[in-house]
Amino acid sequence: MMGGLIRLARKQRKMSEADLSARVGIARSTLQLIEKGHPKVEIGLVFEAATLVGLPLFVDEPSRLAPEISRVNDKLALLPRSVRRPRKTVKDDF
Repeated sequence: MMGGLIRLARKQRKMSEADLSARVGIARSTLQLIEKGHPKVEIGLVFEAATLVGLPLFVDEPSRLAPEISRVNDKLALLPRSVRRPRKTVKDDF
């Protein structure tokens, strides 16, 4: 669930995988593992990524987890599969 929340928050902030992984100080492939919820990723890296995208690290009520997971998956389905940096506008007025 944490990986999905990180991915959702990253996309909502219009950050690319490369941007977030550079801020965390990890490879893009490691960020992809974090977002997939891979159990071998260090928890400190997960917490760092969550903090950088503005996620709270703890849930106040455990019974809210199941609906929260469903809500995150629904939102992720609506977002584009990739986020790209905006292209620089070319100043071509000579």
